[in-house]
Amino acid sequence: MTEYERSRTMPAQPEQVFDRAADIARLDTWLPRDLHVHAEELPAVTVHEDRTDQDTSALLSARPEQMRLEWGTREQGSYAGWLQVAGLDSGASEVTVHLSFFDDSHDPGQRAVADALDSSLRRLEEQVRGGGDRR
Repeated sequence: MTEYERSRTMPAQPEQVFDRAADIARLDTWLPRDLHVHAEELPAVTVHEDRTDQDTSALLSARPEQMRLEWGTREQGSYAGWLQVAGLDSGASEVTVHLSFFDDSHDPGQRAVADALDSSLRRLEEQVRGGGDRR
């Protein structure tokens, strides 16, 4: 198993950050550019990966009371992850994303994952700052 984690401070209240991150209709605006989530009957979703042109059955659940998103593959058990929003005394928020790859063939490698997580957190911050739906 390989695990990755990245955090970023964002200049917004934690509820605002979580609401933006958990908005299923806007996930594509901050997720890695080659991943697209299609909601079925939640928590069931399908994740399409452009790089492999494959669809994967997954689960996505939001826990607003904990300001936490959790996801993972359904049948394969290849990967799982979570996003946690925490409030800071300054009125800002810290967002942490954690990924676990249980199948090495699904792990794109440290550099690719780190770049994707950093880019995703940057795009989420742009969304929270009012950057619209830019990708």
